[in-house]
Amino acid sequence: MSAPAQAASGTQDSGPAQQPILETRGLGVDFGGLKALDGLDLAVYPGEIVSVIGPNGAGKTTLFNAITATVAASEGDILFEGESLIGLDPNRVTSRGIARTFQNVRLFANMTVLENVMVSQHCRTRQSVLGALLFTKAFRNEEAEITERGKEVLSFFGSRLTGYRFDQPAYTLSYANRRRLEIARAMATQPKLILLDEPVAGMNPTESAELTGLIGRLRDEWGFAIVVIEHDMEVVREVSDRVVVLDHGVKIAEGDYADVSTDPQVIEAYLGRSAADS
Repeated sequence: MSAPAQAASGTQDSGPAQQPILETRGLGVDFGGLKALDGLDLAVYPGEIVSVIGPNGAGKTTLFNAITATVAASEGDILFEGESLIGLDPNRVTSRGIARTFQNVRLFANMTVLENVMVSQHCRTRQSVLGALLFTKAFRNEEAEITERGKEVLSFFGSRLTGYRFDQPAYTLSYANRRRLEIARAMATQPKLILLDEPVAGMNPTESAELTGLIGRLRDEWGFAIVVIEHDMEVVREVSDRVVVLDHGVKIAEGDYADVSTDPQVIEAYLGRSAADS
């Protein structure tokens, strides 16, 4: 889907009259008796950027894993556009319109930049293996569409991932450009919601600032709802419409950045001591 088409619904004001695009209700995830998530209620609205923060072990990545069906929920429900995701496999979740990135970049290192983005579109393809083997006209047309969509997505990142870089193997890219390519792969699945897991981890301040701007553009120009896990509070402050704080799998605070960052319970969770003692 092109950027203008995506953006059409991405700038709406979120509010009580609007239905969440993503909602968790009493979500719990247990690992051998350890509660990684415990009764989590969370709502994300169309066109909204929500940051999920918390100390290490708070359950942030487990939340993403539960949404994308790489771990099973022990209790509660996960709704996307009003329909439950429970019981779906990861491919079905992707085809429903949810894409994600990971803490550790996961690319096909020996494939080119363009091929990495093309292969991520498999959840949207219509042609069968037989069509590929016979190299039918329908298969060739679809391959051309996938190629053009891949180039359109990569153009979002400007010269970082376009031009001669189309044909470069992914392993030759800088770390920051591999991060960008992973986001491009998520975009190419034609999602409505993107989950970004520590997108600026390992980047220098200049790279972090550039990617922070890109996160805002993903919403403003392409219309994605976005959930971000991030430890860099400068990034959280700049991109977030709303911030949700987890600690030991429980939501302890929610609101705008100014309110959450001064909440005594949040300060205690991060510093390991009462704010009153600071």
